[in-house]
Amino acid sequence: MAITASMVAELRAKTDAPMMECKKALTEADGDMAKAEELLRVKLGTKAGKAASRVTAEGVVASFIYGDTGALIEVNCETDFVTKNDSFLALANAAAKLVAEHNPADVDALGALPYSQDGFGPTLEDVRKGLIGKIGENMSFRRFKRYSGAGKLASYLHGTRIGVVVAFDGEETPAKDTAMHIAAMKPVALTSADVPADLIEKERSVATAKAAESGKPADIATKMIEGSVQKYLKEVSLFNQPFVKNDKQTVEQMLKAASTTVKGFTLYVVGEGIEKKVDDFAAEVAAQVAAAKGA
Repeated sequence: MAITASMVAELRAKTDAPMMECKKALTEADGDMAKAEELLRVKLGTKAGKAASRVTAEGVVASFIYGDTGALIEVNCETDFVTKNDSFLALANAAAKLVAEHNPADVDALGALPYSQDGFGPTLEDVRKGLIGKIGENMSFRRFKRYSGAGKLASYLHGTRIGVVVAFDGEETPAKDTAMHIAAMKPVALTSADVPADLIEKERSVATAKAAESGKPADIATKMIEGSVQKYLKEVSLFNQPFVKNDKQTVEQMLKAASTTVKGFTLYVVGEGIEKKVDDFAAEVAAQVAAAKGA
């Protein structure tokens, strides 16, 4: 498969790896972007895993909590400009409240709920469509999580792009501190045992490839692989992470000292996992120049 300049540029944007390394990885992976990214991770370490921090789609995360019932929702739009629009923000906050109050089964059921705003209605979906016409930009409800009867709830919003809801028993201050910690450190599970198997497998395959490259004897390579996986599990599980306000203790130790139990959490980062089309500005200009010459 021919490796194009735009493919190399895309991989470089995802990994921050040097251009030639990106080209080599794509050639070796026969143009498979995901495989090339993994090859770079093996070669360059976690520096090449920067794709996760490059969230590209726009939108906001909104939350609503009333007693032991609450919701977190992500609402997407096309440009950052619209995320500051009062009508769009009102729509997002209303949607979070509707999720908490009505427990819709999915996004379609959420859209069918009664709601009026800006002269549009009588359903949330009608308001969404009306605002698309008024603002001139597409917007959509992407995902939501509702809590009810799971104990007390605490939420933390970091601006409008990162949102967390924590279900807990005990004191509110350590629970809110935990929500803030989650927004900063982005754990994937409460404990090591809760980390999804597919994430562990991915980490194991990277560690295995690194161990193979090291040329160490099989028994040492096995220990290296296991050590890497255990380190990863500690890094991504909430209770094992050093607490952001005091890294001398883990989150679990902080909560225990405060007689507070965290039973679950939801973390949303706007645009996580969404592929967004990146226009090649230089190519666009070159095409316009060529067209002008031909005219």
